[in-house]
Amino acid sequence: MIQFNLLPDVKQQYIKAKRQKHTVIVVSLLMAASSLFIFTMLFLTVNIFQKAHLRNLDDDIQVSTKSLNDIPDLNKVLTIQNQLNSLPGLHDKKPVTSRLFGYMSQITPANVTIGNLSLNYAEETITITGQADSLSTVNKFVDTIKFTSYKIGEEDQQEKPFSEVVLGTFARDETEATYTINFKFKPDIFDSSKDVKLVIPKIISTRSETEKPGDLFKELPKPEQQR
Repeated sequence: MIQFNLLPDVKQQYIKAKRQKHTVIVVSLLMAASSLFIFTMLFLTVNIFQKAHLRNLDDDIQVSTKSLNDIPDLNKVLTIQNQLNSLPGLHDKKPVTSRLFGYMSQITPANVTIGNLSLNYAEETITITGQADSLSTVNKFVDTIKFTSYKIGEEDQQEKPFSEVVLGTFARDETEATYTINFKFKPDIFDSSKDVKLVIPKIISTRSETEKPGDLFKELPKPEQQR
């Protein structure tokens, strides 16, 4: 059987164009529907789901806050905890006043003893009261304190650890002399974060230089013993 295409070319082009138009419309509708779906989901997420999530978070916060508020003396507990957390830092900043005894053994002449040693960290002052074999030795002790310097670690720069050195009182009897020396110190020499090294002038042999130094601290004679 033989078939003949009786549609003219114009008719065929029209039908083809109509099919293409139909395809474009269908695709456009599908894209529009997809866009509408995406927009709807975003709208629901932002205005419904997210708001509901935020409300749930607010409820959780309120419940947790109420639970914390129900804990007795919570503020005191938190205050104590904060204080405990600050202790390590405070400990690091605490002056190492125990270094004073080492410093004294380095700067005190061999023929001098200390009967009373007072350190006032608030006023940065030190007072030494003691005995010596002579007033000359006491004066050399004063000069040693004045001209002693210190450095940090292996640094070359040196500074004076003591200042305003004053021989407050002194006395002499047949066997020995008594003295009181007042001076100020630099807080750096008690700083736990710094490796302080004293540089002692060669004015007189100090206890740290003698092979068998005597006791550095010696009780002061009572008033009736000085008569």
